[in-house]
Amino acid sequence: MKKGILLVNLGSPDSPEPKDVKKYLGEFLMDGRVIDVPLWARTLLVKGIILNTRPKASAAAYKKIWWEEGSPLIVLSERLQDKVQRQTEIPVGLAMRYGSMSIHKGLQELVNKGVGEVLLIPLYPQFAMATTETIVVLADEIQKEHFPNLKIESLPAFYNDPEYIEVLSQSIKKHLNGKSYDHLLFSYHGVPERHIRKSDITKSHCKIDGSCCITASKAHQFCYRHQCFEVTRLVGENLKLREGTFSTSFQSRLGFDPWLQPYTDRTIERLGKQGIKNMAIVTPAFVSDCLETLEEIAMEGQEIFHEMGGKEFTTIPCLNDDDSWVALLAKWIKNWA
Repeated sequence: MKKGILLVNLGSPDSPEPKDVKKYLGEFLMDGRVIDVPLWARTLLVKGIILNTRPKASAAAYKKIWWEEGSPLIVLSERLQDKVQRQTEIPVGLAMRYGSMSIHKGLQELVNKGVGEVLLIPLYPQFAMATTETIVVLADEIQKEHFPNLKIESLPAFYNDPEYIEVLSQSIKKHLNGKSYDHLLFSYHGVPERHIRKSDITKSHCKIDGSCCITASKAHQFCYRHQCFEVTRLVGENLKLREGTFSTSFQSRLGFDPWLQPYTDRTIERLGKQGIKNMAIVTPAFVSDCLETLEEIAMEGQEIFHEMGGKEFTTIPCLNDDDSWVALLAKWIKNWA
């Protein structure tokens, strides 16, 4: 049976214009694993409020980071796909969870090439309901409805894979390029605290109390919070970072429910107030730079830091199409194939 790969990333509007942003946000926010409330409440919130207020502001943010070639997330994902394809003989497809580059289209293209078995690679190091799970569940639904003879496997979360940690660590080291810094902040995409409890397969371990994430448990296999803190810890060990010179935070909260803390914007503000002058920040929840990294962190985060008296704000790029990351993906693919 011919094998193939489908890389899957988040997605992007087709353009930074409000109408395209509204369409994209509608699909994204109506996902029950992103806003996990009953359909009637989600519809009221998204279609009744958010889509009538947010698209214009989001479009302005997208315009700040949009490249001549298109959406940075899409362009960078396509570069990654191209480089990985050069290192393997089996077909490598690319799809997005939201937007016009759909998973259905990606699977169809592979099937058209004679592929009967697919390795689905969600481009997220950590497992989360709103990222990995929604990709895997949708791919399964599409397979059952449209491609009943297609076999699909999924690459598990690779947050603690030693080779991934080495690639991430060396990328951080390379982009710091010997620059001195007072603090290195690991900022991860935020999720509501209830997502952590919902993903707890033990139904009892995750209490988000400061100790559960460092106490061994089967729950860690699907615990986004644990996996984020673990990436920070493992990279800290790899780079021999001194205690107190690095920390973890979470960005991009939405609504009024409790989200994972500490919050990135408040952490940047606090560090500036404490007298930190040289700060570096890395975003390991993503493998490709996107709106959250290029606008929320590199622009808004830097502005907050400077307002608080900080001087040097260094944003470390995501892995993107880094050659070592490409080689590692190609190795995983060859091992599977």
